[in-house]
Amino acid sequence: MKKKLYLMRHGQTLFNCQHKIQGWCDSPLTEEGIRQAQKAARILKERGVAFDHAYSSTAERCCDTLEIVTDRPYTRCKGLKEQFYGELEGESERLNRHLTPKDCETFYLQYGGESSNTTKERMVKTLTRIMERPDHESVLAVSHSGACYNFLRHWQDPAEELKKGFSNCTIFVYDFEDGVFSLNEVIRP
Repeated sequence: MKKKLYLMRHGQTLFNCQHKIQGWCDSPLTEEGIRQAQKAARILKERGVAFDHAYSSTAERCCDTLEIVTDRPYTRCKGLKEQFYGELEGESERLNRHLTPKDCETFYLQYGGESSNTTKERMVKTLTRIMERPDHESVLAVSHSGACYNFLRHWQDPAEELKKGFSNCTIFVYDFEDGVFSLNEVIRP
């Protein structure tokens, strides 16, 4: 039987508005970020989506988003964290605006950060472990743009979805069966 994973990006944050690199550092949701999470919650409710388990990155922006989307108890999970950008954390996005996804595989290593491949492997391991649990049929996991992108690129070419953008509160709906995730739908509230 196929299980469902709803992998969601957090709502808009102060650093998103200020165009700052936001990996392991954190900033609060904006009013718009709160509205985005509320809209995502309405969409899921209208579709009749119910979660038997919920997980969040340890970042406050993800926990706050999840708490708006559902009132279920949830587990904070370090494996759902964003890529670590080292010394570039909190700096202007202009420092990385011309990078391609291929560049990101190693670019941040020179600043003490992690490679996008490390983020990808961490996300795949974490989400596979979560979904393999026997009572996990419909799971919400709130994470980050880069982490969601890197998870997607493990399973398929992400180019088409990347062109459409990973706006705040985008929800990637995956089927999970026999240890494999397949993207079923992307909800862009």
